[in-house]
Amino acid sequence: MANLSKLKLDELKAFLDEKVALYNQFKFIETDPISIPHQFSDKKDIEIIGFLIATIAWGNRKSILKNGQKLIEILDRSPHDFILNHQEKDLKSCNGFVHRTFNAEDLKYFIKSLKNIYTNHEGLASTFEKNKTETSLQPAIHEFKKIFFELQHLKRTEKHVSDPLKNSAAKRLNMYLKWMIRNDKNGVDFGIWKQISPAILSCPLDVHSGKIARSLGLLKRTQNDAKAVKELDENLRILDPKDPVKYDFALFGLGAFETF
Repeated sequence: MANLSKLKLDELKAFLDEKVALYNQFKFIETDPISIPHQFSDKKDIEIIGFLIATIAWGNRKSILKNGQKLIEILDRSPHDFILNHQEKDLKSCNGFVHRTFNAEDLKYFIKSLKNIYTNHEGLASTFEKNKTETSLQPAIHEFKKIFFELQHLKRTEKHVSDPLKNSAAKRLNMYLKWMIRNDKNGVDFGIWKQISPAILSCPLDVHSGKIARSLGLLKRTQNDAKAVKELDENLRILDPKDPVKYDFALFGLGAFETF
């Protein structure tokens, strides 16, 4: 295969568009964390369980999906109703939950904080919409973290919500926002937050997508941090200003399913 980092822009775009078409397919979600919220049809159920599964979406995929199913059971298979109406005694269902460093105490706080967000901040979608800029959702993630931790909490729990203004790539939150905001006929992403444009989404950047992006000449920065996300965003927006993060399908697919 030719060295794609030296391809002309139109050739690179054509190559990546082909890969997006290949991997932006419902058949690939079975082993993906997004399969957990796809078990629901109500928008608020989707955004709540989507946020929680995105939070634990690191490490072994089988473990992520297994614990995602546990989260569904903990929330009585009705995430929004549980979040709004749970009482302290109901949080006993969280006992024993653990995914890597995310434990039962973290989960209990997340449930309480989500209740606060839906009760006092008009919900998750509104929280991000109010704090976005015309060109980016990264400031909205920063403000979201402040709101999320406005209740009394253990300091250790803060590490489970990233802050791009502290130079984090915020991979899992950017992935979550992609799920909620991107909308196309393929139905992999949900596209239920229609008040936010997909044009301002940022690509979920991790070790694998970063490696592919660098090999394609889309990313020069060697660290996977907020500066790298900004650089990658700028290049993907050249390829498609209206829907730049569709190329996450290509970057992920090339890394996960091809010996690229």
